[in-house]
Amino acid sequence: MGRIALSPADHRLAFALLGAVALVPLGVQSEYWLGVLITGLYFAMLAQNWNLLAGITGLFSMAPSAFAMVGAYTTGLLSHHLGIGPWVGIPAGAVVSAVVGFGLGRITLRLRGAYLALTTLAFSEILRLVVANSIEWTRGDLGLSVPGILGGAKAPILYLFLGVLAAYQVLLMLLLRSRVGLFLLAIRDDEVGAVARGVDVVRYKTLAFTLSAAGCGIAGALFVHFLQLASPELGLILQTGLVISMVVIGGMGTATGPLVGALLVQVASEALREVGVRHLLVFSALVILVGRFFREGLMGLLARRRSPARLVARPASDAKRLA
Repeated sequence: MGRIALSPADHRLAFALLGAVALVPLGVQSEYWLGVLITGLYFAMLAQNWNLLAGITGLFSMAPSAFAMVGAYTTGLLSHHLGIGPWVGIPAGAVVSAVVGFGLGRITLRLRGAYLALTTLAFSEILRLVVANSIEWTRGDLGLSVPGILGGAKAPILYLFLGVLAAYQVLLMLLLRSRVGLFLLAIRDDEVGAVARGVDVVRYKTLAFTLSAAGCGIAGALFVHFLQLASPELGLILQTGLVISMVVIGGMGTATGPLVGALLVQVASEALREVGVRHLLVFSALVILVGRFFREGLMGLLARRRSPARLVARPASDAKRLA
């Protein structure tokens, strides 16, 4: 899957998808469905940032929703207690999330596999419980009221989310084309070999973890100003599970897959909400089928049908020779 992640066609397809989403407000006037699409873009941000860890660096974290909650409560607390506006609070949310991610990364990234997943899972749940029980500061499960942005109009907010997501896609593309991106792919494909060739594995893992945390923080800070409410529900493990399923369905390790998975799952789940909880069974079955029969996801399956040679993973040696 590494070759797909570096494919210019994959990045072009990601930008084409964002361009198509930008046309939606021209034909869809429903405030409800524009809100659904904004929520889908929020999950797309989380999915892309989790994909940076799991799909590109090979780190299975269970903390994307926790970092989104950090960003959300940073701007929420600044607004509620100090009266600081969202255009300062949102960047502050990214910075605080990055600092927390850096600290957690330095502590946990010598762990691997299930140990890393369990550690980040414990961190997420502890953080959520601290927020839920710090009633004097966070108002607990009642949540914090925060001001809206752009007058609360759905279309401008959608374009703001699209702009942030497009900027993230550009940064991801530049990262994957750099030496750092090749080091991250080398760590994913053969960590022992990367160490043997002089790659500072902990350093680059920590960098990826910090970048991912900052991206999730921005997403959470933006989303909370869209909702106008900061709630501990943002950090539920269920949210992380949803993000992971989106990446798996769309295609882990690709630039387009997380976008496709997030938008598809979010829009389809709203469309199927009338059938009740049974729509959750549909998505659960879909994740199982994807994991069992085409682990590369929808975008990987598409690439396989178009050109099987493109699915040949980029050898770790391509990155290690740059060390």
